[in-house]
Amino acid sequence: MDGSEPDHAPRICVVAPTPLLVMEIAAGAAGQAGTATSIDPAGDGPEVPEQHADIHMHPGGQGLWVARMAVSLGAAVTVCGPFGGELGSSIVQMLNAAELTVRSVTAGAGNGAYVFDLRGQDREIVAHMPPPPLTRHELDDLYGTVLVDALDSDVLVLTGAEPASVVPPSFFGRITADVRAAGKPVVADLSGEAATAAADAGPTVLKMSHEEVVEAGLAEDSTEALRQAAEGLVAGGVTAMVVSRAADPALLVTADGARYAVGPVVSPLDHRGAGDSMTAGIAVGLGRGLEVTDAVRLGAAAGALNVTRRGLGTGRRDQIERFAERVSITDADTADNGDGEEAEGAD
Repeated sequence: MDGSEPDHAPRICVVAPTPLLVMEIAAGAAGQAGTATSIDPAGDGPEVPEQHADIHMHPGGQGLWVARMAVSLGAAVTVCGPFGGELGSSIVQMLNAAELTVRSVTAGAGNGAYVFDLRGQDREIVAHMPPPPLTRHELDDLYGTVLVDALDSDVLVLTGAEPASVVPPSFFGRITADVRAAGKPVVADLSGEAATAAADAGPTVLKMSHEEVVEAGLAEDSTEALRQAAEGLVAGGVTAMVVSRAADPALLVTADGARYAVGPVVSPLDHRGAGDSMTAGIAVGLGRGLEVTDAVRLGAAAGALNVTRRGLGTGRRDQIERFAERVSITDADTADNGDGEEAEGAD
């Protein structure tokens, strides 16, 4: 079963602790061509180039990128998060226009924002306004909102806060334990203390990048060390551990063993957003009733195709599902380790 014909549109609840407003300044068409000019304002000077720019504004943050991709894959998605102030109302309006249902918790201090300049070789941060930590009452409201919506959903997806101080790690452990106790799948895409708190509560899937596993002190940056760390987390109660590894195949570890998700090699246009798209694909796959291996195939396809396009958390469902058919799940003990090195014990 490849998941291309689900019996119903799965309902996904995404926790977005820090929804952001993102403004991007890109070079305009005239500015790129370098042919546009204007007369000096004083009227007595030479012509000077006009500064053309395209300015884009959209909702951002890990949770919202996951939610966007889940919608692209045909899921009915609700976003639970704090929204407040003039930025919060703008973000909610844009999310509603993107076919996302918002379960809003009022944040008195408002939401954070980024302003990026894309006109150079690299993405430059022009301004960053981080949100403050949620108050005790805001955390209580967020917890209740998430719990009720998760119990009405097929899958709960947990994403992290930026900065991490906005929501305490214990929040992720508590909600994971409560939702799993109710028999609902939980996909946690977290890092640092939030990841370890969720792991202790036994999520269905814990996804981390290899950098996040290393930064958390769980492993050194080697294939064997990453596998041992993942196996330790599975032994501790995580049903499936997924470690994304940039251009190398993702590692999947369950009680049945370790595997790699190997797909066609693609040329990235923008590497950002691949992990969030993968998380969305896994959650939608589980929501469709797929086994975790097939859900990871769908996630790997979503992540791979997302890096070939502009726009985080975007993609076309038909393309992703067809691409997933080209992703194979290979046994880590009978093939190479996914980065060109021969696995221990392989023929």
